Amino acid sequence: MDLNKAMIIGRLTRDPELRNTPNGKAVATIGLATNRVWIDGNGQKQKQTEFHNVVMWGKLAEICSQYLRKGGKMYVEGRLQTREWTGQDGVKRYRTEIVGENMIMLDSKSAGTTSAPSSGPSDTAFGSEAPQEVIEEEVKVEDIPF
Repeated sequence: MDLNKAMIIGRLTRDPELRNTPNGKAVATIGLATNRVWIDGNGQKQKQTEFHNVVMWGKLAEICSQYLRKGGKMYVEGRLQTREWTGQDGVKRYRTEIVGENMIMLDSKSAGTTSAPSSGPSDTAFGSEAPQEVIEEEVKVEDIPF
């Protein structure tokens, strides 16, 4: 049995870019940044940021384009996919992306952010079943019971 599943929570690095394929299907590309914070062996707080490329298709792409804005927080669930192509300079290029299948906008209306219009959905799940609440909490090694 194989499994290809990606679940991330992060902030948009730019507004979603919506395009249509030649046959009319909507596709949105999204940049998401995720942060990892930990305490190193010297007791110093460390931070690492990862940047992810996300692709949404169809109605989900249109919703992302309509409601999401740079700096907004979102949950994305999907699968990893690597594309390859040859650039104009003849060099073969690769790009690994998350093909989004579900998403939740995590910014609240009352937060005063511009990531979701006041008339649009907020803390809303799209796609198939997805977690309704995501709690951010750092897990310490001492807390693991085994």
